[in-house]
Amino acid sequence: MSGDIEDKPQPLIEHLMELRTRLMWSIGAFFVAFIVCFFFAKHLFNALVLPYKRAVEWAHLDVSKAELIYTAPQEFFFTQVKVAMFGGLVIAFPIIAAQIYKFVAPGLYKNERAAFLPFLIASPVLFLLGASLVYFFFTPMVMWFFLTMQQKAGEGDVAISLLPKVSEYLSLIMTLVFSFGLVFQLPVITTLLARVGLLTSNWLREKRKFAIVLAFVVAAVLTPPDPMSQIGLALPTIILYEIAIWAARLVERQRARDAVNEADGSTDVAKTDNV
Repeated sequence: MSGDIEDKPQPLIEHLMELRTRLMWSIGAFFVAFIVCFFFAKHLFNALVLPYKRAVEWAHLDVSKAELIYTAPQEFFFTQVKVAMFGGLVIAFPIIAAQIYKFVAPGLYKNERAAFLPFLIASPVLFLLGASLVYFFFTPMVMWFFLTMQQKAGEGDVAISLLPKVSEYLSLIMTLVFSFGLVFQLPVITTLLARVGLLTSNWLREKRKFAIVLAFVVAAVLTPPDPMSQIGLALPTIILYEIAIWAARLVERQRARDAVNEADGSTDVAKTDNV
């Protein structure tokens, strides 16, 4: 198997130099993406506000009156910095992931590299799916729920209006994006653990009831304190858990087929040697 792996002996200093090179490429990619995103930070923030405008429409309110405020002079500036960091991380992630893969790949066999590469592709795709669910459906639903709690002025009532702060709105949508993005990595993580033999589909099925409870607990911690957002995160988590069981079962079936093929190959070789 030595021909399948780049097992050339290297001193520690060369590994550290290789790590430094990969870190420099990753940091450089993030810095360039951050500068570009900061230049367009206001446009990016306006794009992130679209789910709030959609929620205003769902609440049958005047979209022209939808506004966000900031109460400290530096608040909107630092909000733009956070937007630029968020966008820079998203844009630079493929380069960062590629640098991590290039650093790890020389220590893997060819079959291990071939098995690892699909997960490297599936991870950002699933993250984007989770982020898209947040952007197009979940955030408008959550903001609609909060907007319905407003109160109009009337006899004995005072007007209570929702005026979100730019920093708090950004924190909300970033928390939701990262929460859903991480939850959508569940099939990738469980499939990797199944490939190395740390998890089995039977074990996942046995722990299903505990996973359901844990899904609601995690949703209560990661999402705003309202039932709609908690249920909205818990339900996809449970569905993804079922997908993870199915993926683990596929891995086990593939491993069983490989074992049968290897056994047949060994038998053929033994018969040839006897002849």
